Amino acid sequence: MINLDLAWDIATDVHPTGARVAVIDTGSLPDHPDMAGQFTGGYDFISDISNSGDGDGVDSDPTDPGDGGGSASSFHGTHVAGTIAASTNNNLGVSGVSWKTGTKIVPLRVLGEFGGTSYDVAQAVRYASGLDNVSGTVLTPAVDIINLSLGGMGVCSADQQAAFDAARAAGVMVAVAAGNDSSNANGFAPANCDGIYTVSAVDPDLALAWYSNYGDTVEVAAPGGDTSRDRDGDGYPDGVLSTLADDTASVLQYEYSFYQGTSMAGPHFAGVLALMRSANPLLTPAHIDAMLAGENITDDIGAAGRDDQFGWGLINARKAVAAALDIGADPPPALLTVSPSRVNFGSSYTESMLTARNAGGGDLTVNSVSSSASWLTIVGPGSTDGLGGYLLRVSREGLSEGSYVATVTFESSSNRRVVEVAMLVQTTDFTAEVGPIYALLVNNSTEEVVAELPLTALEGQYAYSFADVPVGSYRILAGSDFDNDLYICDAGEACGRYQTRSNPTVVTLVDADLRGIDFSVEYEVSIAAGVGSASIDSGQPRKEKTTRRQAE
Repeated sequence: MINLDLAWDIATDVHPTGARVAVIDTGSLPDHPDMAGQFTGGYDFISDISNSGDGDGVDSDPTDPGDGGGSASSFHGTHVAGTIAASTNNNLGVSGVSWKTGTKIVPLRVLGEFGGTSYDVAQAVRYASGLDNVSGTVLTPAVDIINLSLGGMGVCSADQQAAFDAARAAGVMVAVAAGNDSSNANGFAPANCDGIYTVSAVDPDLALAWYSNYGDTVEVAAPGGDTSRDRDGDGYPDGVLSTLADDTASVLQYEYSFYQGTSMAGPHFAGVLALMRSANPLLTPAHIDAMLAGENITDDIGAAGRDDQFGWGLINARKAVAAALDIGADPPPALLTVSPSRVNFGSSYTESMLTARNAGGGDLTVNSVSSSASWLTIVGPGSTDGLGGYLLRVSREGLSEGSYVATVTFESSSNRRVVEVAMLVQTTDFTAEVGPIYALLVNNSTEEVVAELPLTALEGQYAYSFADVPVGSYRILAGSDFDNDLYICDAGEACGRYQTRSNPTVVTLVDADLRGIDFSVEYEVSIAAGVGSASIDSGQPRKEKTTRRQAE
């Protein structure tokens, strides 16, 4: 979606050590096989021992002990780190955005079992920027980029803003997730702080993801995924696959799992910044500001110019690296890009859009566009240079049941691009539902399940309502209980949490009804890493499941 393959083709590792990205999050799993050698240094800035999960306060060990508190842990920081810099060309797992240029991750732990504080975040930002901080240790040299896939409601605190101002003055670029509340990012920190790059999320259709925040603080958009769908028909949810682990048993199992959220969009942008900084170590936040405003590193996918959904547009890695290399030099040559590079219509979709762009400099003309199959037709944009949107349309009429593949070939004055197209013809109807489930309302302070509802789907939607709920703070989750053991979310059962599995959000009820608290429920899909495991020190099995109330 962001032309990473093209970026890798032109990226060169001229940075002395490769760019370093501070991931300020839940910490690291340094022994994950696909992150071998990718973590360097790091620190734990969680000052509240009761929140730390490792029995102490600020220290030099950023290892993530888990944040499940008896349930499965998110290992959120390792998922984010994998998107940025997972090892590549190792016949294992996934590819990090910035693997080509030797990027390393500096893990800084600020999120524990009960979240984190703006003070701890600010101290981690200062540490990453080579400034004085509560640890008494100064990092030399400072990192190149900071990623913050975290946040909460409220204004940007004075300590956070001061830390971001100092980071920017030190030449450090800061990527921040816009938030997953389907709301205006102006009401969430640190997304509403100044001097940082707030990143919204797009789904696989290049639309604003249903959960993504928006607003005039958004500078750029990046892929965030949508685990409620399988639009490409590959048998997996359309989330972002990255490095993770399962601590629901006494032995930690390394794996890969699909997450969705602006937490996943942020590291896509941070990884591209790392590619740019490695290509040109002299790059500063001021350069990035000018490149964004000039739309030199993005594709405009919303209203013309800057808009509140996508900022200056969807980050384009190839354009970004070329722009970084081009500072003080001639513009790069014309280069035709077509996105997406693959289209899967599945069994029900009939139309999809392709966009042809000039990702380089100079002039470019699309000379011809052709389809290799009679069931696939193309309607062009009608522009004189052939650039713009192309409508692909498939017809299943008269075709036998089965899988079909085709290609769309673009010939331009500069180069050729081939788009792979797949389609499925089937007669069996499919309804997007996971069977009978239970919706639970859990008191966030006492962990008591205060309400439970059995639900069945109507056209893929589960309607629920909790009545006469006392004032307080709650978590909302839902899942199946096929084995009827009074626990939902066992292995093999469906599960979902508001807002997402990877980013559960506490709902505060004051004195008014709350509506529209929607979230997706799906079967968790994880892929084993194949090698690597570790013992959990607690000695007790930890299970990703929440108790239903005993039937009365």
